Amino acid sequence: MQNQFSRTEILLGKDAMDRLRASRVAVFGIGGVGGYVCEALARSGVGAFDLIDDDKVCLTNLNRQIIATHRTLGQYKTEVMKERIQEINPEASVRTYQCFFLPENAEQFPFGEYDYIVDAVDTVTAKIGLVMTAQENNIPVISSMGAGNKLDASRFRVADIYETKVCPLAKVMRRELKKRNVKRLKVVYSEEEPKKPIEDRDGDWEDRPVCPSEARRQGTARRAIPGSVAFVPSVAGLIIAGEVVKDLTGMV
Repeated sequence: MQNQFSRTEILLGKDAMDRLRASRVAVFGIGGVGGYVCEALARSGVGAFDLIDDDKVCLTNLNRQIIATHRTLGQYKTEVMKERIQEINPEASVRTYQCFFLPENAEQFPFGEYDYIVDAVDTVTAKIGLVMTAQENNIPVISSMGAGNKLDASRFRVADIYETKVCPLAKVMRRELKKRNVKRLKVVYSEEEPKKPIEDRDGDWEDRPVCPSEARRQGTARRAIPGSVAFVPSVAGLIIAGEVVKDLTGMV
């Protein structure tokens, strides 16, 4: 009997589809990368999601985030993504958390229920906290490294964090995870050298395209905000989704 996942089942098989349907994936960060992770996982048949983000859709998200349209401006990203997932698969269970993950609030999340964690957040503190919490709870996790200031989507790679190169964020993560005796972490990273933003080169810091919540997390008015395009973070998100599906189903 045909269903909306029939074409996927042709490649993965019924047992794999049953495993995806029974899995709960927590996606931390529903932005340029995380939004495409959710999109692909929903279309792959994952049955349950926890979506975590404190941000609302703003004007500068329109260039790259799959949930960002003029209709969704001002709405919580988690709620917009929930609606989209359930439009794709009405049977999917979706829980939302309008907050920003930090080690201090880790107890708010039911980590014991997660079959997989996707780290698509944009601060080192939160990323390390997620990795450490996943390790403590023996939950598979995949982490997105820097996708900002990049223009070549073909340069993304899947690797262990200690095999990465070029990416500045990966360098920081390698150092911090080594201090904490973390032996391995699957990541998606780019081997493209980051571009220097034009605003940065020109020294023009006036009227920068920053959403209020992003400015709040960045901390200082003069801290560089990365540029981004539609076709780079989306590719990172789709690669991550593919890794999640492969790991949950045992697909080679």
